[in-house]
Amino acid sequence: MLTLVRNRNSAMLLLSFLAALLICGSAAAQTMYKYRGPDGEWIYSDRPPDDGRQSEVRAGGREIRHGGLDVTEGFNGTGVIFTARNRYYAPVEVELVFRNITGVDYPHPDDDLRWVVPPRSTLDLLELPALGNVDAPAIAYEWVYLPGDPEQVPDEGLTYRLPYSVGTSFVVTQTYPDSATHLTRDSMYAVDFAMPVGTNVVAARDGVVFDVASTNFRGGPDADRYASLANLVRILHDDGTYAVYAHLNWNTIRVGPGDRVLAGQYIADSGNTGFTSGPHLHFAVQRNLGMRVESVPVAFRGRGGEHVTASSGAKLVAYN
Repeated sequence: MLTLVRNRNSAMLLLSFLAALLICGSAAAQTMYKYRGPDGEWIYSDRPPDDGRQSEVRAGGREIRHGGLDVTEGFNGTGVIFTARNRYYAPVEVELVFRNITGVDYPHPDDDLRWVVPPRSTLDLLELPALGNVDAPAIAYEWVYLPGDPEQVPDEGLTYRLPYSVGTSFVVTQTYPDSATHLTRDSMYAVDFAMPVGTNVVAARDGVVFDVASTNFRGGPDADRYASLANLVRILHDDGTYAVYAHLNWNTIRVGPGDRVLAGQYIADSGNTGFTSGPHLHFAVQRNLGMRVESVPVAFRGRGGEHVTASSGAKLVAYN
């Protein structure tokens, strides 16, 4: 009887500001200090106030990530079969990368080792037949994955609701082509809106929530220290794109994975968490283009339904 020896089995993270953040696992518990600032505003910090004023101390809950994809392998009598389990409420593309194979046939050089696993499902990816003269197959492999189906084509000519309440307006602090930090393909067309902590954030388009991070409260301009600490919501649209709402306020997210939301529905409060130099909402629409994330240009809905393109410094009013 053949026995599989697992030499290496790891999920590689795809490192971009938001993509890596969203695939990663649990964050450690944090201690939070809540106190009034000099103008009476509430301050949430990982440090107590310097002047010793009274503060409320809370233990931030352990971060829970709803989603992810795992690949497992097993011997079925004739070969080694690889199976993927997708826990997201969104399709996920997965790729197998083999480093060393002993005792089973190598995949054919022309085989496509990428698959799309439907939401909340398990899929057998491939079987490598065992070689009869080897007692203990040894396989070293890795897998990489990204949410989204690269075969889906985004709808053209759509307009998005601005992601805040009707009648309110906020200034665009950066967007294409005038961006200081949106320098990668996944954030090129992202839009940052300056807004006070606690502002209502609403869905810009109908969709299904498939990823949430909600219990972080720290933020700052050091990307290495703070990039993984942004609270966010990701919502899958019917055309395969998905919206990212990031830097949300601590413990205010009111939607969860699997929820169907409508454009204009309240989802969270804006905040100042993660890699940020000040309170703002980071909004981007992204798609998977084949194991890489790219942002797509977005037109917002103006008065009368006309298309409005965001530009740095513009103040945009939200309409239904």
